[in-house]
Amino acid sequence: MADLELLDRGYATIMGRIVESGEAHHFTELASELGIELEVAREMIHELVAMTPGWVHPGTDLIASFPPFNLQPTQYRVTVDGRPGWYAQCGFEALAIRWLTPGKTVRIEAPCLCCGESICVEMCDEDLSTIEPAEAVGYTTAEVGGDAASRPFR
Repeated sequence: MADLELLDRGYATIMGRIVESGEAHHFTELASELGIELEVAREMIHELVAMTPGWVHPGTDLIASFPPFNLQPTQYRVTVDGRPGWYAQCGFEALAIRWLTPGKTVRIEAPCLCCGESICVEMCDEDLSTIEPAEAVGYTTAEVGGDAASRPFR
């Protein structure tokens, strides 16, 4: 698909529904909403997901992850203004949800993957109101600053 305007509309439409409801479109719904053919919508879903670190459920056309959201339950439970219903793809992606929900309080609750204790982060836009426990840190093995060693993210 070479039509960048259509890809942009598709991305915005899919992300808008996920932000609103925690659910993604089936390609038939996307086709109807965008006024395009079913096969074009099905291909669009695969193309848009391939442009992200997301994925479709194997062997299907169903969006499983559309970063920063995961459409299947994960340990990263998210509430927006006290309303539950979202899951984040990973702990770091969870922090990006605040950019998609301006002016709303985003709360992320997850167990520590090392010890199982509860971690909670709450924020509204760039204001961080809760970090429990206060000494919570995140780790990544991704390259940070040109070095692949794990480093804490504070």
